[in-house]
Amino acid sequence: MKNIFILILFLSSLHAMGQEMDTSAQDEKRWNMFTYDMGNIIKSMGYSYSRPLHWQGKQWLNFGEVVAGTGVLYMIDDDTSRFIRNQQTSVPKLLRDYGELYGNPENNYLATAGVYLTGLALKNEKLRRTGVLLIASASSSGLLQQVLKSVVGRARPVADLGKDTFDPFNPSRNFHSFPSGHTMLAFTNAYAIAKQFESPWIKGAIYLGGLIPGMSRIWDGQHWLSDVAISVAISIFTVESIDRYLDSKYDEKYNDQSKDMSWDLNFGPGTMGVTLRF
Repeated sequence: MKNIFILILFLSSLHAMGQEMDTSAQDEKRWNMFTYDMGNIIKSMGYSYSRPLHWQGKQWLNFGEVVAGTGVLYMIDDDTSRFIRNQQTSVPKLLRDYGELYGNPENNYLATAGVYLTGLALKNEKLRRTGVLLIASASSSGLLQQVLKSVVGRARPVADLGKDTFDPFNPSRNFHSFPSGHTMLAFTNAYAIAKQFESPWIKGAIYLGGLIPGMSRIWDGQHWLSDVAISVAISIFTVESIDRYLDSKYDEKYNDQSKDMSWDLNFGPGTMGVTLRF
């Protein structure tokens, strides 16, 4: 009887040791995943910044279309800003608050980090890769917009100085209009998340949700329409370039190589439009 008790105790000890070793191995595997993912975030940011050095004819044509489209919007910024700001009182406060909260950097990183950490905890590569795409894209576009805001120094609509006022490196936030950080963070998230779905209706709904923060900033007089438009274009470019880089690093792939971004100008009798196709 004593020998049986000792055998049971020995087997129980082996089982406990096995569980402890298994837990340790799982933790080590997650740590390896984490370090691998963090490395990819940093490398993909560098990759996105280096892409213009590798552009060819088609890419430069797309860039020219974006510049032309932004230029058209720039010419009518005073009129569009006045019109959109006059609509603010008719916009539900809930919608305006959503625009402010969703585009806020702190809220943005809480959400993106939550997606990534959930994928890491579950060891789900799809969620992990999505989290990496979200964090890398937001970080890349966020850093870029901070630099551009200072270098360009465009006055915000609320400064009442007009669309043509620029004062580079002015520390006042009233001269940090171009581009829109809220728009870039919000639409970067929306565009990256929409890649997970095939339905154009779902994609459209997600895109719409990502555009509301940009509109909210125009309602509040914080940005011009051209600021928001160029921010959307930068968001798309950033997500697409980082997604292409991550295709080479993960088995899960969401990038459709057959799709390109294009910026089209549409003119007609009494109408003028700018269409961003993606």
